[in-house]
Amino acid sequence: MDAPEPDTPFAAVTAQTSKYGRIYQAYLDKSTPFKAYRWAGTATLFVAFVLRILFAQGWYIVAYSLGIYLLNLFLAFLSPKFDPSLEADEGMEDGNAGGLPTKEEDEFKPFVRRLPEFKFWYSTTKAITVGFLCSWFEVFNLPVFWPVLVVYWLILFSLTMRRQIQHMIKYRYVPFTVGKTRYPGVAK
Repeated sequence: MDAPEPDTPFAAVTAQTSKYGRIYQAYLDKSTPFKAYRWAGTATLFVAFVLRILFAQGWYIVAYSLGIYLLNLFLAFLSPKFDPSLEADEGMEDGNAGGLPTKEEDEFKPFVRRLPEFKFWYSTTKAITVGFLCSWFEVFNLPVFWPVLVVYWLILFSLTMRRQIQHMIKYRYVPFTVGKTRYPGVAK
């Protein structure tokens, strides 16, 4: 298929779309180092969504769907990119799949997330925004008995987190870093 002529309306729309896409990407790139501000904005948006659901007394299926999606994102954020259980199945003879090196010849593998923090934040923010927008349209206000959804989500959360924590303990990895150790009285 040939490229559209430069003077067609389609080409003008494409040019404008790509221009706004570049501007949007530039703002995303500029926001990358401001982790606390990004998450504070997302938390504010989430509080607005929760207040919308509580005051409107509806759209529980939207809230439930958002909760399931956020749980899925959180599990991907906690999971290592390369699953040590698969490496153990492939024949790691010392049983130290993905853990810290125990011998001098062992290779240290740092924790690499399946879902990096920025993509986790970006996906979370987009999902909350979509959920908030859906809560303004009556077509998404399906009649459901919301306590069942809450109980089901809590059961799902506890079972998946239990499985994830057992996986973390079994393969000895911690998905969180608390930063560099600082000793009192030592100059930088």
